[in-house]
Amino acid sequence: MIPAPARRTQQQRREETIGRILDATITSLAELGYSSTTIGEICSRSGVSSGGVFRHFPTRLDVIVAAADEVRSRQFVNFRAGLELLGDTGADPVGIETVRACLILLRKATRAPINAAWYELLGAARTDVRLREHLAPMAARYHAAIAEFARSLPIAERFEPGEFDMILFSLVHLFDGEALVATVHAQPEQEDRGSNFWPNFWWASHFA
Repeated sequence: MIPAPARRTQQQRREETIGRILDATITSLAELGYSSTTIGEICSRSGVSSGGVFRHFPTRLDVIVAAADEVRSRQFVNFRAGLELLGDTGADPVGIETVRACLILLRKATRAPINAAWYELLGAARTDVRLREHLAPMAARYHAAIAEFARSLPIAERFEPGEFDMILFSLVHLFDGEALVATVHAQPEQEDRGSNFWPNFWWASHFA
């Protein structure tokens, strides 16, 4: 006799519903943009009723901000997974190949489909005061987490902390800008050259 599957707990059902709502919001932001990511669109994509959405998120803005934070969380998970794979290759943790691999991972993160949702919100926040007020503290935490994570890498020990943060965020913003421009004017050959140029330039200017 096959035993009946275990019933999900209320907490498990709650987490599954929230996950569907956030997935739907992220994909809608990336595909349709901020203004078109309505509660109706989120409900249609997630299969959750409007009452179900508002049971977990008091307002549309709360759903949007939660989705942005979920993008941040998933990006860190993906980046850590990439670094673990790199570690399995036995590469020198402070060598140029590791630097190159880290920059490729960073560029890949900025081009990830879910990151389009983050860019969409940054653009909308420029003129939407309420969205900007909600995103600003989250963006500050996001950047602080990026800095903390990057400082844990062995290569960071070769730099003064302030200098390392300056280099790190210069590269983050470079790749962010590149990702945004690529949506209307992709330049793959130039971008591929940059993948080799930046680690070589960084290495030569600091360690040669």
